[in-house]
Amino acid sequence: MALLIQSKLVLIAVLSVTLWATLCLSRSVHEDSMEVSHEMWMNQHGRVYKDNAEKEKRFQIFKQNVEFIESFNKAGTKAYKVGVNAFADLTNDEFKSSRNGYRSYASYGPLMVRSSSSFRYENVTAAPTSMDWRQKGAVTPIKDQGQCGCCWAFSAVAAMEGITKLSTGKLISLSEQELVDCDTSGEDQGCEGGLMDNAFQFIKQNGGLTTEANYPYQGTDSTCNSGKASNNAAKINGYEDVPANDENALLKAVTKQPVSVAIDASGSAFQFYSGGVFTGDCGTELDHGVTAVGYGESDGSKFWLVKNSWGSSWGEDGYIRMQRDIDAKEGLCGIAMEPSYPTA
Repeated sequence: MALLIQSKLVLIAVLSVTLWATLCLSRSVHEDSMEVSHEMWMNQHGRVYKDNAEKEKRFQIFKQNVEFIESFNKAGTKAYKVGVNAFADLTNDEFKSSRNGYRSYASYGPLMVRSSSSFRYENVTAAPTSMDWRQKGAVTPIKDQGQCGCCWAFSAVAAMEGITKLSTGKLISLSEQELVDCDTSGEDQGCEGGLMDNAFQFIKQNGGLTTEANYPYQGTDSTCNSGKASNNAAKINGYEDVPANDENALLKAVTKQPVSVAIDASGSAFQFYSGGVFTGDCGTELDHGVTAVGYGESDGSKFWLVKNSWGSSWGEDGYIRMQRDIDAKEGLCGIAMEPSYPTA
């Protein structure tokens, strides 16, 4: 009997060692596979690190992000998917600090309030069931703000490109860099953030905006080139704010032209969004400026069609469809809180 018990104990020990070795091998294979994936990702995106310590740090962040992406998609609890993109070696805090940059009115305190100007689309009643300003030739190709927190400039320019097309018949790619370099005497501070309303006011006061070709985007703060900036290619008469916290009012405006909107784009799900109707999670701490260029419905889910400025490899070729007509008056991610549009 003692011999039998001893034999069982030996067998258990052997099985335990074998299981431990198998688990270690599995972890090793997973680690090796992840390292290969990281190397391939680095080659794909031209990523080079300054030393091995930085590479190891970025690898660990990459691995955590990939595991989040795989777990999120496997759960299948949302109507949208996330995927590995060019931002996979950044923590969410790093990503937000470099890619966002909208300074909401609330961040300035009670002395900073939205305009009380009229809303010209108040009486719009015949809104179509869907709208896509891309199909009407009023949207330029997706742009990339890079490591500069000037989303506010890209949002304002996209809205201005839209109204310019509608008023003149010409779609012109306009200069974000002019705003980054020259619109710096007020709240707008280049890569350090700003507001679309202030950008519209600057454009009006300075007689317009020049072209992207004449004043190309650099992705950094620089000194204003007044010579280039004086060569205006398009102008606006001013801007209007859409009534706050009213998705129906926003719909009326987007029916008529592309509209600048601010959203809460924090969270890993937004960072790695790859497709589908985005339903959150997100709050209403507005930190990113984008442009609503349409709306529609997909499989029973109403959505806003939103142009982003993170390059065409993010989301649906640079766009995101965000859930529309939710219960909260602010709209998903606060999209209905501070919309505005330029006027021709």
